Amino acid sequence: MKIQKAYSTTDVHVAGEAFRIISGAPFVHYQSLEQLQEQLPHVFGEEINFLLKEPRGFAGLNGCLVVPPISLEADAAVVFFNHEGPVPLQYGGVAAVITALLECGQLQPQTSHEYNIETISGVVAVKAVMEQDEVISVSIKLEPSKVIQRNVPLSLEGSRATYSLVQAGELYAVFNQKDASPRILVEELSGLKRWGQAAIEALRSSTSAKGVILMDDSALKENKLKSITFREDGYIVRSPGFGPGAACLASSIHCSGIGLEEPVVNESIYGGRLELKIVQEIDGSYQCKVTTRGFITGMQTFVLDPTDPLYDGFLLK
Repeated sequence: MKIQKAYSTTDVHVAGEAFRIISGAPFVHYQSLEQLQEQLPHVFGEEINFLLKEPRGFAGLNGCLVVPPISLEADAAVVFFNHEGPVPLQYGGVAAVITALLECGQLQPQTSHEYNIETISGVVAVKAVMEQDEVISVSIKLEPSKVIQRNVPLSLEGSRATYSLVQAGELYAVFNQKDASPRILVEELSGLKRWGQAAIEALRSSTSAKGVILMDDSALKENKLKSITFREDGYIVRSPGFGPGAACLASSIHCSGIGLEEPVVNESIYGGRLELKIVQEIDGSYQCKVTTRGFITGMQTFVLDPTDPLYDGFLLK
């Protein structure tokens, strides 16, 4: 083996969604995170491909590059990216990063449990509670979510369906389980994948939605939701999703008129759970607080061998 470069990473999953936190930022001059983000494809593109693509990564793996903060109010700064390129903000990634920084001793625990993480989208306030050197909960307030349209008709798989357009960080098309044939169960996964691809194709020419969500809110009165989210490329998001969860809750409240004061648990098809609570409602917009926790799954050193025929990696979706 001929080693050209080596990289250290910490892998964390948050409700089933995987994040790879990379140590060692590129040695380039930057005066803002925006400037660093602009340079990443040019000065760190090889590393992103190497560490996120197979055989070292996979299609759903998210990247996090932690750097010293620029803002005086922040405890740390992070730039997010995936296989398509830089991502302005990933709330799940914020939860993953604060978990790794605290549990690995890179950030001193605060008695207030309050921290600030700087991102391209601004400084995100986080509450991370530790017990016996382990982060047991992470709470983040999301930007407000709002239903833009409801009961939008769509011809889907030869039948008529309706969906709601919800702005929750990104624009999502939210379908209700009762209007779709596959149930949100692992044993229905093949049918769900076909349904998701059909929904994405049907919506492609009519909306700029960044994701399709199938939601089961039949147990909403018991403070339970279940959902599955499909990205634009058809890939299934492994967690219930921070933005998708907020979109589901906003859609359910808007359409049913149910007032919710207690937290709601949104569960993914794989059993991952996020707790959501409405903390503020203003003019039809709902601000959610999401509570979850991250789990460190591994600390690894990857080596770059220039003779490796799969040097650039590959993706199977």
